[in-house]
Amino acid sequence: MSLDEAVARLIEAAAPFALSATQEVSTISALGRVLAEDVRSTLDVPPADNTSMDGYALRCTDVPAAGVALPVSQRIPAGVVGAPLQPGTLARIFTGAQIPPGADAVVMQEQCAALDDGRVRVDTVPTSGQWIRRRGEDIESGSVVLGSGCLLTPHALGLAASVGRAVLTVVRRPCVALFSTGDELAMPGETLKPGAIYNSNRFTLSGLLQASGCEVRDLGIVPDRLDATRAALREAAEGCELILTSGGVSVGEEDHIKPAMHEEGRLDLWQVAIKPGKPLAFGAVRRPSGGQALYIGLPGNPVSSFVTFLLAVAPVLRVLQGREPGGATAPHAGLPVRADFDWPRPDRRREFLRVRLNGEGGLELYPNQSSGVLTSTVWADGLVDVPAGAPVRRGDVVRYLPLQGLLG
Repeated sequence: MSLDEAVARLIEAAAPFALSATQEVSTISALGRVLAEDVRSTLDVPPADNTSMDGYALRCTDVPAAGVALPVSQRIPAGVVGAPLQPGTLARIFTGAQIPPGADAVVMQEQCAALDDGRVRVDTVPTSGQWIRRRGEDIESGSVVLGSGCLLTPHALGLAASVGRAVLTVVRRPCVALFSTGDELAMPGETLKPGAIYNSNRFTLSGLLQASGCEVRDLGIVPDRLDATRAALREAAEGCELILTSGGVSVGEEDHIKPAMHEEGRLDLWQVAIKPGKPLAFGAVRRPSGGQALYIGLPGNPVSSFVTFLLAVAPVLRVLQGREPGGATAPHAGLPVRADFDWPRPDRRREFLRVRLNGEGGLELYPNQSSGVLTSTVWADGLVDVPAGAPVRRGDVVRYLPLQGLLG
């Protein structure tokens, strides 16, 4: 199955599970949440004409030529409303302060000189409107400044605050249950027994879920037993929209996800034509209380798990939150960037190579692209999307997918 088809199927299946429950949170605490309703401004921003510079407010007709000196009739700091400007005078004004009635320009202080007699000489000829920010030039009262489904970034929070919104209505965070299977897995801090490995996927996936705006229910490591796996699936399904696992979806005698899923719900095993990350499991688990939870099973190799999360799981999470799915299969995803490496032996599957931008504006390739080399994911800042069977030669323009863009 192609990646595009697999993601399309996942998105279609996830759409009915999109969250409708909302909650109100303070704007200062809403970072990373998804807006559930439009934010409409009830005021103009700025609310009045103001200056974008420290300097002097004046009438252009009073300064027909450079070198005219005028007395200062008032001083207007930000937050103070000045009096109407007297003809033939200047108003000392500071950035953000309202323009006094009668003034039609601001001259920055660097183009003026204070004289010993208290007057100020204007060393330039002003033009009407210069250095004045007009009322409503940023936001007009009644306009929508943030749309429903918007991811609340730091600058989005600033925009909401600029129109006076102290509280925002957001979508409830998706609850994702996470567990790993395998008696060989140990937790950091434990002494490794012969044949054991530390469970890195638990930490990687938990971090990716949190970075995607999810509430994570971590069920830990499930023993390699059918009864334990079935119990974990039932517990995970109750109260969560998605169950995410890594490993254990093969057909070996110690791989219990498949038979457990058939008992507790339904399961499809897909062979997705990508590298790394060919095996992908998808299905649903019945809730004891009614309804069902989605299920996605990722490969066990750490890089495969990481990459398939970015390619296949992240779009599902965005759909659950009422956002556009985006991701690597979106029409305008990726940036054209020069490859500063050779990849002469392409795979018959679509490949996603770990790369990072260099100082010359090209892409460097991590030397070991094995699916078990987790160091490559920390070194890299993106993936190169290589079509099946297509070699890459140094100097070719390739499709570069920044990791942050795939996650966000």
